[in-house]
Amino acid sequence: MNSLLTGAEAVVFDCDGLLVNTEDCWTVAESAVFAAHGRPFGPAEKALVLGRTLEDAGEVMAGHFGRPGAGAEIAADLLARVREELKRSAEALPGVVDLVHACRANVPVAVASNSPRELLDLALESAGLIDCFPLSFAADEVRSPKPAPDLYLTACAALGVAPRRSVAFEDSATGAAAARAAGLHVAVVPSLPGGDIDHDWLGTSLAEPELLDWARGLGRVGDRPQ
Repeated sequence: MNSLLTGAEAVVFDCDGLLVNTEDCWTVAESAVFAAHGRPFGPAEKALVLGRTLEDAGEVMAGHFGRPGAGAEIAADLLARVREELKRSAEALPGVVDLVHACRANVPVAVASNSPRELLDLALESAGLIDCFPLSFAADEVRSPKPAPDLYLTACAALGVAPRRSVAFEDSATGAAAARAAGLHVAVVPSLPGGDIDHDWLGTSLAEPELLDWARGLGRVGDRPQ
């Protein structure tokens, strides 16, 4: 199945690796943490931490390094490194600005991110997207972050739209699982190749022309089910 929900009434976007090219920033920081523990960092290691919260990433790294109980310390180190990388450079990914503006012109939009508030705001601001989203929700503002449905349920409630009438845009299996658990339709642009991610629509970029055509058609009364 590869279709977008016709007549969607809200759109909720992930941030890291989907709206903003923060994955390069995270990869630099993660590589440095692995190197500090004498470990190599490649695609397999990236897959271990992709889409996770900062805290979960710290715990996974601690286990990988054979340092159980050191998750909080490693997460703090990772946070400091990511913060510096985001300040240095974090750009909007191709197609993001046009797609977000087209969606926002027709339906309410929001961001639901597994990053903590500090890093979410820093990423959106660095990429020039902070003013595009009146509403955003971070991992440290809900009881359970992705893959739990809380972030998406919170976003849909704030937007006043039922999850089943909403579309989530994601780049990771963790995020897609959260959106699916919340009942949203799931559009995926993977940030890593080769993964099998649950989806209703799968693409290679937010710059794909069909996405912009879809977004421009949102909000049309005739598209909504009676």
